[in-house]
Amino acid sequence: MDSITLTFPKPLNVSVQIGDTAYYTNDLNGETIVQIGEVTSVSTYSINCNIAASTPRPTNTSFILFSKTNAANISGLTGYFAEAVFKNNSTEKIELFSIGSEIFESSK
Repeated sequence: MDSITLTFPKPLNVSVQIGDTAYYTNDLNGETIVQIGEVTSVSTYSINCNIAASTPRPTNTSFILFSKTNAANISGLTGYFAEAVFKNNSTEKIELFSIGSEIFESSK
């Protein structure tokens, strides 16, 4: 497996992490997306990724994107109860349209 370093002119999105999968596209509509590979290191302006030798390399004008695995970065409340506080610091009247939650029994 080869390695590729992608360098950007602006700081990267703070949510990109080691273990994410990087992709690129060269068409304006994003209809053809090519998987680069797993992100192996991240710095402010660049990422290193694994890339198969047979994978075409992105160009300087390619749009780079990434995805996360759903095995990692799963978050939620754990425990027997949760408490939420909603505060309005505005001096204007506001209306809270909807609040939702998701629960499941996990300790049986």
